Amino acid sequence: MTLAIDFGTSNTVVARWNRATQQPEVLSLGDLGWQLGDQPALVPSLVYVDDAAAAAVTVGQPVRDRGLTREDPRYFQQFKRGIGSTVQGFLPTLDGQALSFETIGQWFLTALIDQARQQEPDLDSLTFTVPVDSFETYRSWLAEVCQTLAINQVRLLDEPTAAALGYGLQGDETVLVVDFGGGTLDFSLVQLTGSRSRQPLGFVLKWGKVPLQSSQRLQTAQVLAKAGEALGGADLDNWLADHFTEAQALPITPLTLRLVERLKIRLSSASSAQESYFDDETLDSYDLALSREQFDVILTQRGLFERLDNRLDQVLQQARRRGIEPDNIDAVLLVGGSAQIPAVQDWLKGRFDSSKVKLDRPFTAVAEGALQLQQGVELNDFLYHSYGIRYWDRRENRHGWHAIIPTGQPYPMAEPVELMLGASVAQQPSIELVIGELGEGDTNTEIFFENGQLVTRQRRGAQTVKPLNDSDSARSIATLTPPGFPGSDRVRVSFCVDGSRFLRLTVDDLLTGETLMDDAAVVQLS
Repeated sequence: MTLAIDFGTSNTVVARWNRATQQPEVLSLGDLGWQLGDQPALVPSLVYVDDAAAAAVTVGQPVRDRGLTREDPRYFQQFKRGIGSTVQGFLPTLDGQALSFETIGQWFLTALIDQARQQEPDLDSLTFTVPVDSFETYRSWLAEVCQTLAINQVRLLDEPTAAALGYGLQGDETVLVVDFGGGTLDFSLVQLTGSRSRQPLGFVLKWGKVPLQSSQRLQTAQVLAKAGEALGGADLDNWLADHFTEAQALPITPLTLRLVERLKIRLSSASSAQESYFDDETLDSYDLALSREQFDVILTQRGLFERLDNRLDQVLQQARRRGIEPDNIDAVLLVGGSAQIPAVQDWLKGRFDSSKVKLDRPFTAVAEGALQLQQGVELNDFLYHSYGIRYWDRRENRHGWHAIIPTGQPYPMAEPVELMLGASVAQQPSIELVIGELGEGDTNTEIFFENGQLVTRQRRGAQTVKPLNDSDSARSIATLTPPGFPGSDRVRVSFCVDGSRFLRLTVDDLLTGETLMDDAAVVQLS
């Protein structure tokens, strides 16, 4: 039995393949999930820590049902945003245990999978969907979580590709995936093809004796362009709360944020919505009402549509550099809870032929598409990011980065990449090399707490880079005997990625003819 998990900032979806109907379906997971109307069962991405020392937690809908709120230090939401972040110091210490976003995320996924196993005792394979631009730290964390699970086989698949497959597209098509969820807004241009010559779409974390079934035509997919930022439903909730604070002096509390979130959800299917609340103990009462037109005005004033325009323009500019015009896009796919907002859908239909816009599977497309890995979609291995080495830019008087391995590089590599390096100062005793994971560099995200809420803020800046071996024990790749002098190449460095994604280096001393490092594993790549 295989399950696909779309781990989201606000909600998480678990799907399975129904052998009887030969169709994907969402797994309800008992009382962990919630439903509104005809929507599928979603598991709120919530954790309440009952006992940190014993790793005892409550997850999903029961956290809401118990009336637990984020005013309680044991309550955690939107923790996915912080996984891989270097900012961890504001998390509390509970029951003598120092917590991290990674720990909270692991407890959540473990509880989720334990519940799924109760319903599917023969569970032996998982497919996780991940953001296409997630850094190595997030994927490495997910790999570590998977190693603790009694699961035979674990795969990763990027979210926009999964969404394209989940909408059931066939043949050679170019699709724009708009993923607007609880924490992020992402535009991804994806090309589907039945040919094996395209870029592969995922890689294996764990592989056991599970055969890959093939009942359909093999497909591969390639992400051609992408743009995004940390903007999601949680931010829209804050905008609504600010509106009612100005209009009715509404205090911003976990309770009132929950009320405005419910207003927002109702406005996706109704022209107006109301929420009322009365506290028997404090005698506080709240009566909130909002029309869809008022909501649209708030979104406009807050610059939502301007930001949508900017991101769409960015991804279309990337597409044009590849020779793809907007008319060449065959379908536009909406996924994520915030994609249900009618004004967002109208905005998109105003920029593309409405017949191309698909919006009937906002919650399930990603998880259901991930199940296609077991149904005849080709799985090959490649690197999600580009990698480079750090150098000193004398003209700019700062460090720069030289790319050596591009995004989408298949592995294991058939041929190594070679560089010649020399000493930079007289009597140089060794050569150091810092290897970094290179990001797009269009935006940076700052993560911080404000008024008790986890907040992200976008800041434009230079290319984003995450150093992978920047420590005293890891930087040195060659001891020079005799010492080096500027003016000539001293070592030849060969870079190669093996079948386990380890970057391996071979370093030859051009002066002495000695091999100083022989096929040594330096760091594992993504």
